[in-house]
Amino acid sequence: MSQFSSAFTAASSVSLPPPSFYVSVSRRSFIYCCSSSESRTTVVNGKFDGKIVDRDEIRFGLPSKGRMAGDTLDLLKDCQLSVKQVNPRQYVAQIPQLSNVEVWFQRPKDIVRKLLSGDLDLGIVGLDTVNEYGRGDEDLIIVHDALKYGDCRLSLAIPKYGIFENINSLKELAQMPRWTIDRPLRVATGFTYLGPKFIQENGLKHVIFSTADGALEAAPAMGIADAILDLVSSGTTLRENNLKEIEGGVVLESQAVLVASRKALIQRKGALDTTHEILERFEAHLRAADQFMVTANMRGSSAEEVAEQVLSQPSLSGLQGPTVSPVLCKRDGKVAADYYAIVICVPKKALYKSVQQLRAIGGSGVLISPLTYIFDEETPRWRELLSKLGL
Repeated sequence: MSQFSSAFTAASSVSLPPPSFYVSVSRRSFIYCCSSSESRTTVVNGKFDGKIVDRDEIRFGLPSKGRMAGDTLDLLKDCQLSVKQVNPRQYVAQIPQLSNVEVWFQRPKDIVRKLLSGDLDLGIVGLDTVNEYGRGDEDLIIVHDALKYGDCRLSLAIPKYGIFENINSLKELAQMPRWTIDRPLRVATGFTYLGPKFIQENGLKHVIFSTADGALEAAPAMGIADAILDLVSSGTTLRENNLKEIEGGVVLESQAVLVASRKALIQRKGALDTTHEILERFEAHLRAADQFMVTANMRGSSAEEVAEQVLSQPSLSGLQGPTVSPVLCKRDGKVAADYYAIVICVPKKALYKSVQQLRAIGGSGVLISPLTYIFDEETPRWRELLSKLGL
């Protein structure tokens, strides 16, 4: 057992607590179950001495393949931070608007590992990847926790048929009398840290985890696992393979996040300022994504009278209230204001209702414009980041 622990620690570059139940190893899998003590990640590559790797550029890790790679490039483009890659086969690129930033395309799990080793300073990956490969390391800091793509959940799934037909919750699964030390519940997963951690936190016993390549959904049907722990988006693949999620079986909800090395933000020149700019661009774009600017004209004797009418409607309050300004025209040789222009921001889902309410109080000439950015005086996430850094 100690021989395996050493081998596993070297392979993953982290230290694990000694298992309190049992560990088993096969040629292409490992099984690790339930520790009675908390683990604390320890990187053993020699770079965790409190100092950052000496270089001038700020390294930004982005996913190299898959849907998240494309969605990440789209987000950056929408924020006027387009990535320029001379050769699509190259793993290094630039963002012209951020002259001190060097983009590195990597596998998501390698982005997290290289943030920990000091080879990257910033990265975009799924929250599930941060938690699985970061293992709670305090040097990893979430800068933006909701980039609004890559949505999924890490969830436990069991067959719909056989002995599991009437099992619909984690509690019912745990209480099945068939699970013993000689015949444990077998769970196939690629999440070899979050899986055992979840089982331990929920008090399940007699559970073993094994890694598996390829589609995990086939494992129960092939008889090599009783359940799987995997990422689920729509759930269609589970249903097509006669599997079901159960109540209490969701390990975590995940989406794309912006993550950084704490040490890099504090010690590397320009890293914090660059992170501030990226964060502000993300926040401004994401906040504007579901908002429309509505402009209309209304008759009134004063701006205050018009504002009072607008604010009497629940969908017309805008972000901080309506902007009301006079529409000036020349009549009988004099400049007068019979109309006032109203400008408000409304959510996409309330757009038509807002137009109806404007018409009801005399609004006309209603114009609708999509918004690209909404910059706050200061983004709350920036204040949170400074607080996490102790600045």
